[in-house]
Amino acid sequence: MSEHYDAAETRDPRERETSLFFRLPRVIEAALQAPGWRDRLGAIDAASVTSRAALAKLPVLRKADLPAMQKQAPPFAELAPAPASEFGRLFTSPGPIYEGETRDADPWHAGRALFAAGFRPGDIVLNTFAYHLTPGGFIMDSGARAIGCAVIPAGPGNTEQQLDVIAAYRPNAYAGTPDFLNILLDAAAKAGRDARCIRKATVGAAAFPKSLRESFAARGVAAYETYGVAELGVIAYETPARDGLVVSEDLIVEIVRPGTGDPVADGEVGEIVVTSLEPRHPLIRFALGDLSAVMLGASPCGRTNMRLKGWMGRADQTTKVKGMFVRPDQIAEVARRHPQLTRLRLVVTRENELDAMTLRAECAQPDPALGEAVTATLQAVTKLKGAVALVPPGSLPNDGKVIADERPV
Repeated sequence: MSEHYDAAETRDPRERETSLFFRLPRVIEAALQAPGWRDRLGAIDAASVTSRAALAKLPVLRKADLPAMQKQAPPFAELAPAPASEFGRLFTSPGPIYEGETRDADPWHAGRALFAAGFRPGDIVLNTFAYHLTPGGFIMDSGARAIGCAVIPAGPGNTEQQLDVIAAYRPNAYAGTPDFLNILLDAAAKAGRDARCIRKATVGAAAFPKSLRESFAARGVAAYETYGVAELGVIAYETPARDGLVVSEDLIVEIVRPGTGDPVADGEVGEIVVTSLEPRHPLIRFALGDLSAVMLGASPCGRTNMRLKGWMGRADQTTKVKGMFVRPDQIAEVARRHPQLTRLRLVVTRENELDAMTLRAECAQPDPALGEAVTATLQAVTKLKGAVALVPPGSLPNDGKVIADERPV
């Protein structure tokens, strides 16, 4: 039996990159048919966006901004060239954010993730992601059926009824949050019900600690992590290598410095930014607000696409200091004004019952004059006084944090 969904997963990375950026200009051209994208992108030459460097010059679209944008211009903030009537399903997620599902067989890129988790034709899948208004249930449903699985559209909750369904249909696969799988297995054991038919799982939308992974394995369930969002579907997924998350085909993923659209070096923690190649509802440089980092090299499983280290926190670190908000983009502005600085981290503490902040900045050749200049810039940008500490390169942790709020709760 094949270990890979198709040949695209194992192709030469250079071939994949060439294919993605061959398709991208046509997607941008389609996006420009929508007033919202024309306003955002301006007089751009779509044909010139054929590399990561060219893509990085375009503005990011922040997920956090979508609710207000869509409220002003419902339903899709004039970012979809196709009208709502051309989509197969229409959803809403918390925010609210409105999403459309195309009429394709696997519109959310979920089939590859499920296949990597061991799902195969003929499997019966208990899908406990929500089907009501949100796309979560349909994301996994469409992916499983694209593989050839039968799907039980269970949704979350109703544990006793779920155990009845398990007894009747004997599903061998599960899709849902890791917490609910744990609840089901515990409830079955407590009630003397047999849920041992479930042998494999794809889990997401919640933390999946090592302890819970090992607990599932001890009960005979091989569970694999999937990372996705309602606007795009599956972005990256775990494989049998258990070594990072492989990015889905047909997506361009960047890692950028929080508060900016500037790509960081591979291995450095930053915000996940995704560009989709869906011309009917394109998302160009869509900043998710989640932190991760690129892993070097290819996965031992043979898949050759970019790998992410997984979810590593939130990029939106906006913090209120002395009654005023300080944002990551302000710290990025300090860095732009002083190119001698590399990684920066604003540390917020309490001193003598007052808020205090210190900007720790890596610098290869620190000197007092530079420190004074950075101090003045920090005050000018944030409108708050703060100390500056110039530290050697490599001193600050590589965790994606631009603002660290260390005040006691």
